[in-house]
Amino acid sequence: MIIITGGTGQLGSQIVDRLLDRVPADRVGVSVRDTARAGDLAARGVRVRRGDFTDPNSLADAFEGATQVLIVSTDHTGGAAVARHVAAIDAAREAGAKRILYTSHQGAAEDSVFAPMPDHAATERYLSTTGTPFTVLRNGFYASTIRHLLGQALETGELVAPADGPVSWTTHADLAEAAAIILTDEDRFDGPTPPLTAPDALDLADIAGILTELTGRTIRRVVAEDAEWTATMIGHGVPADRVKLLLGMFHAARRGEFSTTGPVLGNLVQRTATPVRSVLAGLTTQP
Repeated sequence: MIIITGGTGQLGSQIVDRLLDRVPADRVGVSVRDTARAGDLAARGVRVRRGDFTDPNSLADAFEGATQVLIVSTDHTGGAAVARHVAAIDAAREAGAKRILYTSHQGAAEDSVFAPMPDHAATERYLSTTGTPFTVLRNGFYASTIRHLLGQALETGELVAPADGPVSWTTHADLAEAAAIILTDEDRFDGPTPPLTAPDALDLADIAGILTELTGRTIRRVVAEDAEWTATMIGHGVPADRVKLLLGMFHAARRGEFSTTGPVLGNLVQRTATPVRSVLAGLTTQP
């Protein structure tokens, strides 16, 4: 049985959908914190069990009978995130899983200035010491983040944000399809995958240029000083810890941490990975 954690989340739910295109539902299980949210999956024949990374007993039940476990990384950061990932890895091994998969990031690095990246690196390092076959999915930066960075750009004509750098914006849908393919080919990718990204890396100036073309209205990239941007975001009610996390993303992008791209994702899904232009087109047509 293939177990997916976070099966009702943005990435996990799409992985399950794509996996069900490839294998019978009785071979798929999900580990979720709230089983009530997975009623549609249960109706499709997927095994639904409660699993919480902070509750090892729940993971033992959720992972029972697993041949493979795909651990979707938590949205926490720091020691709490790594501890949750380690608990899930240990539970998968104790359940007898023959292969463990983990959703990491193409920018995973111990010295990254973006908080989730050292967490990914630490999790990868722990996986490599377990002796259990594993695959680390080095996913590109989620393209859905762009929507949160635009602010009021479509209304004001100004995309205001700190200095940035090129980013490998990649869609959840493409990454979910790739994950399903990798899960159904157990001999593919031993250890970390090559970067699973869209073919290009674009910065916010590039995005402003595409938005200008799509809307027919000039969208100007305005670089804000870090302190000014931080104060503005907090003034708009964004929690300070969230602002600090986002600022770390900009700092990492400036260092080129998210600029790596490659053809592997497109080769896996056997088509061109979804370009940023398509993502932006969807944003500009939303009511």
